[in-house]
Amino acid sequence: MFRIVCVLVFCCSSTLLKAADRPNIIFFLSDDQRADFLSCAGHPIVKTPHVDALAKEGVRFENAFVTTAICAASRATLFTGLYERTHKYTFGMPAISPEFTQNSYPAVLKKAGYRTGFVGKFGVNVSDGPKKNLMFDSFVPLGRNKYWKPQPDGTKKHLTNITGDKAIEFLDTCKKSQPFCLSVSFNASHAEDNDKKDHYPWPQEEDGLYEDVTIPEPMVSRDFWKKLPSFFHNSMHRDRYHWRWETPEKYQNNVKAYYRMITGLDRNVGRVVEAARKRGFGENTVIIFMGDNGYYKGSRGFAGKWSHFEESLRVPMVIFDPRVPQANRGRVVQQMSLNVDVPATILSMATGSIPDHYQGLDLTPLVYGKSVKKWRNDFFCEHLMDRFDIPKYEGVRGERYVYARYLQNMPEGEFLHDLQADPLQLKNLLDDPQYAGILSDMRARCTELRDQYGGEYSIERFPTVKYLKEQQKKKKK
Repeated sequence: MFRIVCVLVFCCSSTLLKAADRPNIIFFLSDDQRADFLSCAGHPIVKTPHVDALAKEGVRFENAFVTTAICAASRATLFTGLYERTHKYTFGMPAISPEFTQNSYPAVLKKAGYRTGFVGKFGVNVSDGPKKNLMFDSFVPLGRNKYWKPQPDGTKKHLTNITGDKAIEFLDTCKKSQPFCLSVSFNASHAEDNDKKDHYPWPQEEDGLYEDVTIPEPMVSRDFWKKLPSFFHNSMHRDRYHWRWETPEKYQNNVKAYYRMITGLDRNVGRVVEAARKRGFGENTVIIFMGDNGYYKGSRGFAGKWSHFEESLRVPMVIFDPRVPQANRGRVVQQMSLNVDVPATILSMATGSIPDHYQGLDLTPLVYGKSVKKWRNDFFCEHLMDRFDIPKYEGVRGERYVYARYLQNMPEGEFLHDLQADPLQLKNLLDDPQYAGILSDMRARCTELRDQYGGEYSIERFPTVKYLKEQQKKKKK
């Protein structure tokens, strides 16, 4: 009988680390960057020398994923250490619960004596008080519309460079006598959605990059979408595909522009890391780099992310800790790691303690190359945004099998994939009698995890702002 076992281990200590043992932490988050869009991950074209250098001296997580592939829910998970099903936040939802905000990693670190800073795309909704007082000593939100920002001298500056500048300015306020945690959340390499012509404006430093390259076709055929159920055919996946990737000319131009944005982001990672070293923080600063969700980039005839396929869920993750012995650096970790693990890892490294209600695992043992006897071999994934052209789903991504059910599109919206036999997920094995037992187990596992993290979806249990306003109107009548 096939069976999946998921072991959640909470590494909690009643004793906080001594001040001398508390590292500084810089957490870089990129936007819309798939796992393979790093040169250290084997990409043949895109150049990311600064993240590559961190991977060479640190560890790269080969099997890193997000539990919800959209920026709002993923960033809420990264702050709170909880699955979307638990924190209940995505676009259109009420603000994150104060209880969860108070236990977010920046709030916990601030209480523990860290100087906390945020620069870039915040991407979630909490009250002004928690942002400015509870979570961060320095809060510098930066939005991408538009990427080119007017400057006092009449020139324009790219947002990615501004993000790097503001991160360095935060470092200038830090002292060796107080540990700091700086969260740098890039808007790149997200498209500028309001501009349907110049989707991926890159910094001028990356002008000319990739011009002499012919970009290969997407990972999975552009016609794959035709094999999927009809509810995918009019989804946002297809709508934005027409904007960005539909013709050979659009594809070549936009991929090159998108890669330039990634390289510009990488260059600014290097700027901030070098600034930290020049200011004397290099020997005690942990650096984490991760993507907030994957990206189709035309694969399957899709744009965006949002659904259950690998391109959507798999993201880059690199952790560099200068305290790791040289012999344990430069490794590639194979264990499944998730965005929900990042806040647990940050707090474990910084304080030696993780809030009991956190739902992720501490990645520190993997960073240090220690043997871990028990680890997860699957995880719950979902997408609950209440929007007509992004179908809601819940599922399980295991080491071999992937299961998904699109909640409002059943029975045609149910999928089962065997990654060993079909790594590109080209076949839906739902009706294959050889997989009947696997299907039964995966359905049960999905329900088990769903109930563990928050229960069955309904609009009443996960109310949007729009729904709440409608209910208020009905009460007044």
